[in-house]
Amino acid sequence: MFPTTNRISAIEAPPIAEAFSWVKPSPRGRELLNLCQAVPSYPPAETLQSEFARLAQDSATGGYTSVLGIDALRHQQAQSVNAAYQSHIDAAQVGITTGCNQAFAATVMALAQAGDNVVLPSPYYFNHHMWLRMLGIECRTFPAFSAHSDQPGVESAAALIDSRTRAIVLCTPNNPTGQIYSPETLAQFFGLAQSHKICLVLDETYRDFRPDLEPAHRLFDAPNWDETLVQLYSFSKIYALAGYRLGAITASPQFLQDVEKILDCMTICPPNITQRGVVFGLQNLDQWKAEKRNLMRTRLDALRNAFKHPKLKYELVSSGAYFAYVRHPFGAEASKPVAKRLVTDHDVLCLPGTMFGADQENYLRFAFANVEGALMEPLVERLIESQG
Repeated sequence: MFPTTNRISAIEAPPIAEAFSWVKPSPRGRELLNLCQAVPSYPPAETLQSEFARLAQDSATGGYTSVLGIDALRHQQAQSVNAAYQSHIDAAQVGITTGCNQAFAATVMALAQAGDNVVLPSPYYFNHHMWLRMLGIECRTFPAFSAHSDQPGVESAAALIDSRTRAIVLCTPNNPTGQIYSPETLAQFFGLAQSHKICLVLDETYRDFRPDLEPAHRLFDAPNWDETLVQLYSFSKIYALAGYRLGAITASPQFLQDVEKILDCMTICPPNITQRGVVFGLQNLDQWKAEKRNLMRTRLDALRNAFKHPKLKYELVSSGAYFAYVRHPFGAEASKPVAKRLVTDHDVLCLPGTMFGADQENYLRFAFANVEGALMEPLVERLIESQG
């Protein structure tokens, strides 16, 4: 058997696939509570599904598009960003990608190379970490929260920056913790990146599920913001289109020119049909999106209320958007055996904290957006059952 490169073979297995491999038929005959992967539990809007059906009959939909996406979508996404942030983004500052993971991958390839380093909070989104390691880029981590604050500390990040640092990566609302970073925190990190002439990569995949409609930040108001900031976004969650694969980058036109070279070699262009469908969504589904944002808020409220059960020893450390980050009650026991036992003995599938950082043995991630609000109390009952 021919060898693969050490750099790839040393990477951990895809975490979601590994977790699903633990699932076996329940001897208790109970339904599995699947809080593993961040996927909406509802289908796309009926009108959007109808639009996809119409587009599938158009022969032009089978063709390539421009590498950075069709003009109509870049324009609509610029308008969407401007509405969300009260900004003045131009379509030339928007590039469309085949999912937000590709947006991150292409952004990092354009920014850094083997031997460079990137600074990010821990726990982190595992695909970010995996991709950096694949490229031979050092990951320098600092705590995402502490006993005294639910916000990452800019001083901790600053201490890690040196001449080989190319970027700071932040994800807000955060995957895996659900934390929402404040505008003040984001402004501080923007200032830090600006002062060191490095990039702030801001992954805002879950921005549509913030609890209010106020701008998440005002970084786009900064003079020459695109000399420092690259924002990443996903259409997958808010439109329930995870399998359709579509994301976006907001950055300078000059940066997008280099990203375009990478994207052309990866997928040539984003899916034509998805781009055209999302144009329809951006133009017609604001009310539908608001309803789904409210639905996620009711699930979050149900989760938080359920975790107040007096017999529950699991601690809800952080929660928001799609995720809850939970401290398990089993002391020094590693989080992976705890997660495996939850699925095999108690029919609860979640991810161990060690998939999100080496210092996360005491934690579990629950993707609560996957389940109905009425199931939060049964979830807590099963967690209490697991306590023995």
